Amino acid sequence: MDFALADEHLMIQEVAREFAQKKLAPRAAEFDETGQLDRELIHEMGRLGLLGIIVPEEYGGSGMDHLSYVIAMEELAAGCSSHTSVVGLHNSLFGYPLLSFGTEEQKQKYLPPICSGEKLAAYSLSEAGSGTDAASLNCTAVDKGDHFLVNGTKLWVTDGDIADYILLFVRTDKDAGAKGITALLVDVPTKGYSAAKSEKKMGFKASPTNELSFNNVLVPKDNVLGEIDAGFKVAMETLNSGRISVAAQALGIARAAFEIAIKYVQERRQFGKPLAAFQLTQAKIADMQTKLHAARLMIHHAAWKKDRGEGIIEEASMAKLFASEAATAITHMATQLLGGYGYTPEYHVERLYRDARVTEIFEGTSEIQRLVIAREALKRYAI
Repeated sequence: MDFALADEHLMIQEVAREFAQKKLAPRAAEFDETGQLDRELIHEMGRLGLLGIIVPEEYGGSGMDHLSYVIAMEELAAGCSSHTSVVGLHNSLFGYPLLSFGTEEQKQKYLPPICSGEKLAAYSLSEAGSGTDAASLNCTAVDKGDHFLVNGTKLWVTDGDIADYILLFVRTDKDAGAKGITALLVDVPTKGYSAAKSEKKMGFKASPTNELSFNNVLVPKDNVLGEIDAGFKVAMETLNSGRISVAAQALGIARAAFEIAIKYVQERRQFGKPLAAFQLTQAKIADMQTKLHAARLMIHHAAWKKDRGEGIIEEASMAKLFASEAATAITHMATQLLGGYGYTPEYHVERLYRDARVTEIFEGTSEIQRLVIAREALKRYAI
């Protein structure tokens, strides 16, 4: 969709691409092996304005639009998925709900430090018994007058053990279902809070994923984001917007695998000619390129609608569904084209294959996206 990009979009694309290719991609295998993020690189992303792309300049951000954001996410994910997750957290899962539901005091306190990378943020919704069924969460917050007392356990929290701020969703009315959930801004560490060691995962290995425990943690009422018992709306609106970000991550991962594969098939010779000369190879290349192009158009269209203030529930779900499944397919085909080399770390596609897989799971599985898309289509064409 380059035909629709303004100069500012091309500028952020170049900034993100240069950083990703010079600083992230050369060390992506190292990050995967050690399972560690580089805090200096995170600070550098802050200095480049990447941690607050959609955050207004008055709060320390770059003041750019969502199209700029997804363009940057694609470029960064082509370099390193794990570090790109920090960008996604700070823009989509923490920055966006602060901008949409936060008080002026909350914005002034929390946004500048996450935009600079001085502080790290996390988003905590899932629990052992409430993943897809987010409204069934059981982590409780009891009203104690000027504060809440929080008790419970959370799972699958990205950057949970390194975060300074956590957007936490808790139950404040045990009998109200989705209408009894509240969003709280929790400053950590704090008394009664602990984070378990990072989960061992198939991909995104440098991005920590933790279980968090809250044992009589005191959270001031001033830290309620939005309104009491209206936190489920915060969670869902955040995820609807964040799905475009995940789609862009998937696109970047897939594009990196495609570029490795297309270079390889032109250099590798079998039966006296390059692999690229074989029709079966060309068929895979054609399918990969078509999926990449279609995914990018869907992502850019959803971001464009978001910037126009239009509803994007269906567009965001379609973009995430298509891009994430395309990423799995493209990284699979790249592995196949490289043969035995694709199964080793040397050419990186096996890492990209592993990283791609989770994009079909987090921030709403492919199954949930299909339900959302069908629901929206049936409403639109109701008879």
